[in-house]
Amino acid sequence: MRQLDTLLKFEQDKEATAAQKLQAAELDYQQNQQRLKGVQDYRLEYMKRLSQRSLAGIDSATYSHFHGFIAKLDHAAEQVQVAIKQAKSMLELRKKQWLAQRQKVKAVEHLKEQQLKKVALLAEKREQKMFDEIATQQFIRRNY
Repeated sequence: MRQLDTLLKFEQDKEATAAQKLQAAELDYQQNQQRLKGVQDYRLEYMKRLSQRSLAGIDSATYSHFHGFIAKLDHAAEQVQVAIKQAKSMLELRKKQWLAQRQKVKAVEHLKEQQLKKVALLAEKREQKMFDEIATQQFIRRNY
């Protein structure tokens, strides 16, 4: 029984570690999504500025500057999308690892429950045997 307790504690610790890694992966994924939204929002705002400035009339150097910066924002968005894909893959991996570890914990808990049932059944049989012996001795004393 002590071995099962030790094994259960070990597997629960591993599950807690897996849960922490899963949580960190979820946070990383969410942060990358927020970064992408920020870059996309900034790009949209910058495009609005370009449109407004174009209506008022801008020279070719300013126009080139705007387009160069928008291209940099597009490149940044692509890099963040790559990071999102990697973060999503890591998130899925961490989730699988946590679920596998959770199954191990449940299996050890089930073994422990089975072991406790066996111990309780043996104790119940010993108790019944003791009562049977007492009843037999009392019967013998009364009749002999």
